[in-house]
Amino acid sequence: MRIRDYDQIFFMLTSAIIIFGLFILASASLFVSADRFGQSYYYLFHQIIFGLVPGLILFYLALRIPYKYLRSYALPLLLVGIFMMFLVFVPKIGVYHGGAQRWIALGSITFQPSEFLKFAFIVYLSAWFETKTKELKSFKFGLLPFAIMTGFIASFLVMQPDIGTLGVLIVSIFALYFLSGGAMKQLGVLAGVGAVILALLILIEPYRMERLTTFLSPETNIQGSGYQINQALIATGSGGLFGRGFGMSRQKFSYLPEPIGDSIFAIFAEEMGFLGSIALLTLFLLFFVRGIKITKTAPDSFGKYLGAGLLFLIVFQAIINISAIIGLMPLTGIPLSFVSYGGSAMMITLMEVGVIFNISKQKT
Repeated sequence: MRIRDYDQIFFMLTSAIIIFGLFILASASLFVSADRFGQSYYYLFHQIIFGLVPGLILFYLALRIPYKYLRSYALPLLLVGIFMMFLVFVPKIGVYHGGAQRWIALGSITFQPSEFLKFAFIVYLSAWFETKTKELKSFKFGLLPFAIMTGFIASFLVMQPDIGTLGVLIVSIFALYFLSGGAMKQLGVLAGVGAVILALLILIEPYRMERLTTFLSPETNIQGSGYQINQALIATGSGGLFGRGFGMSRQKFSYLPEPIGDSIFAIFAEEMGFLGSIALLTLFLLFFVRGIKITKTAPDSFGKYLGAGLLFLIVFQAIINISAIIGLMPLTGIPLSFVSYGGSAMMITLMEVGVIFNISKQKT
């Protein structure tokens, strides 16, 4: 395997984001690691051992195995993903934490199946779209089966509940549906139905309504539901233009909830300021633009759809996470791609990047 056989610019951008992410996690986790485990870099080492290392193994396998093989195994992969989602609800296997049932435990190792399910569903849809190019605009053979499949997969995420992950998946597959030839009118119908379902989900769960009202008026309950977003905005704003300096965040010292999870961007913005934040956003933008260029050169429709779908998952998740932390949308609880603590997310993201690299080698 020679890196020069793949897209070298995409490789450098990916490497830069990963290295950036590890430094951000090292700083953000410093206090919470020492407080909980007596080791300043516990979470960083844990991320490397259980996220980065296995992720690099999956990345290497994704490079070595031609992406076209995924077309043949699209349905089995999806079935494996669905089976793992069932395991989440099995006693002594599924793990309940923080009001949600999203993980499975394999001995001392926990894994979040929804990360694999997102990947598997994109693979399956890419293979399905390739065979439905002429029928996609049809209601009976295009829109209806797509909506049924999406609803079935979405039901698992609703039951956990994991509305943040569901949002990332929905936005990504809608974008992929349009890219594959779906009509704008159809997307409008899907968006309308989705909005109604989302409204119902919010109404039946008080905490979701609370999140929405907090988003609309974050100042009304500063010590309650609005605490996280207000602390995040304080951290982001106090960074100013140049930031307090690497490692100098104050909000990570028990002020900001989830400093190594969905709030990690606020810690970064506090330490590195507006210019540092723009630098990270620019890396994600260049990563996306270069990834789109790779998908355009794919030798077949499956490669184009697959590369674009995986790229959407990674980048849209980053956009949604950052948007929520700076108050542009309700808090979702999803991690920041390549940056937030979470072995499952890091592993699967690196595998997805490996598939995109694989596509970059097979140019038209």
